[in-house]
Amino acid sequence: MTDQMEPVDDATKYRRKIDNTLARFSAAHDEMAAEEAKRKERLSRLTAAPVKLIEQTRTKLQRVVHPGEGAAKPRPHPLAHLRAGSAEETEAEPDENSAAPQTRLQEKKQRRVDRSAKAGRITAIVLACLMFVLSAGGWGMKTWFNSKFNQIAALDENSADIQNAAGQLGDENFLIAGSDTRAGAEAEEGVGTADSVGGARSDSLMIAHIPADRKRVIVVGFPRDLEVNRPDCKRWDSNTGQYLEEVVPAKSKAKLNEAYAIGGPQCTTKQIQQLTGMKINHFVGIDFHGFKDMINVVGGVPVHIEEPVIDDVLGVIVPQAGEQVITGDQALNFVRARHVKGDVTSDYGRIKRQQLVIGSLLKKTMSQEVLFDGGKLTGFVNAFTAATFGDNLGVDQMLTLAQSMKGLNPDTVKFITVPTTGEANNRGNEVLLEKKSKELFAALIENGPLPDEKAAAPPPSTPSSTGTTQQGQAKPGN
Repeated sequence: MTDQMEPVDDATKYRRKIDNTLARFSAAHDEMAAEEAKRKERLSRLTAAPVKLIEQTRTKLQRVVHPGEGAAKPRPHPLAHLRAGSAEETEAEPDENSAAPQTRLQEKKQRRVDRSAKAGRITAIVLACLMFVLSAGGWGMKTWFNSKFNQIAALDENSADIQNAAGQLGDENFLIAGSDTRAGAEAEEGVGTADSVGGARSDSLMIAHIPADRKRVIVVGFPRDLEVNRPDCKRWDSNTGQYLEEVVPAKSKAKLNEAYAIGGPQCTTKQIQQLTGMKINHFVGIDFHGFKDMINVVGGVPVHIEEPVIDDVLGVIVPQAGEQVITGDQALNFVRARHVKGDVTSDYGRIKRQQLVIGSLLKKTMSQEVLFDGGKLTGFVNAFTAATFGDNLGVDQMLTLAQSMKGLNPDTVKFITVPTTGEANNRGNEVLLEKKSKELFAALIENGPLPDEKAAAPPPSTPSSTGTTQQGQAKPGN
């Protein structure tokens, strides 16, 4: 260091300049050291608070889950290495069990935080247990429901009759067959007995087509007397639900319902896929005798009647027009009647009534009145499974069908009948309109607009006296 009293020459000035520079560096170093110490102190406080809260939370959670087991053994501080580093350059912090006293406001805030944390932990535990119980219960209920469905082989999803199978990927096609079996029928129903009317035929046959995008549902009904070329089929015993080894040869100019009477669900599916080219991936068979039990369980179904329904054989079925709720035997006669006054043919009016009741039943089943009533829902499932059978049929599949149709919105659910001449031929059969039916089923397979939904071509433009076309555009100059 230089003495300020020594003679000032160039060498002295140079040494003093060096001394001043070193002094400034030393001061800057001291300031930086102080700042670093403060930073480490702040970091220590910030890291200590969360760790303390973690330790408190862990201990309280142990008390909630394992009450009475005493305090947990102390564990090494998770950030001990940081705290050790700061302790070397700052004063030692108080032990966490001897923290500085808090103000009343701080104590009140801490108690509120502790209560909220405890409530949150308890809620999380309860919710986790509840979700587990509900999941297990829901799985068990679904398994129980599925076990009650009667499965009978019906499908052939690799049939050569299926057209554009790749294009139908994701579509759900339900083939719904209503059986006219008299097994279990009561005398007051007036439909005969199993002895007087043996076997079973497809009294009602329809396809519910739900495209992959699930934006709409098309239900196509088939007349039971539609004239078809029946394929060869294994014989089916409707009493046992078993297929026999006997093969019944194919037959031309047969009635559609013969397929079910001879070969059951398999032959019916084979016939429909041959007729439509559609891939049937669900079969639902319904015994109409049990059909009335489903309707009774849900308290009847609402239907809109254009005019009173009076049948020449069954008598007065629905005496008044308008909105009606039909139940039990009345509903059964409503869907079975084939000689109703005012029907153009014996089948067309019946198909519309069947579609109306089935759609209304699905809508009623999906309503809060049934879904939130354990007794009604269980009763419906029991009645449904007792009266139905099928292939690829269960809770998930039926929910898909029911949810798609529950609103019965005309914009999303459309009921149609396969196009025929509308008159019986000399064999008493309905005759299919080949060209129109091919257009219909092609539209369903391709998920395009139906034939009656295609916009008509605009009229050709014609010159007018004002020099413009009918579309309002000026004619080009010559």
